[in-house]
Amino acid sequence: MVANDAGEVSGKRLKSFIERVERLEEEKAAIAEDVRDVYGEAKASGFDPKIMRKIVSLRKTNL
Repeated sequence: MVANDAGEVSGKRLKSFIERVERLEEEKAAIAEDVRDVYGEAKASGFDPKIMRKIVSLRKTNL
């Protein structure tokens, strides 16, 4: 009985971890879509998204 309970607890804990990862992946996809939208808005305003991406990349390395 104890071994079964431990397995059940481990299974529930694993399921919890997996569900958390799934939620984070959904949030990450939504954020990526938002980033694409911002680049699209910038392009519509006359800015070059390629250059903007390069600037963002360079700024990351300076942090």
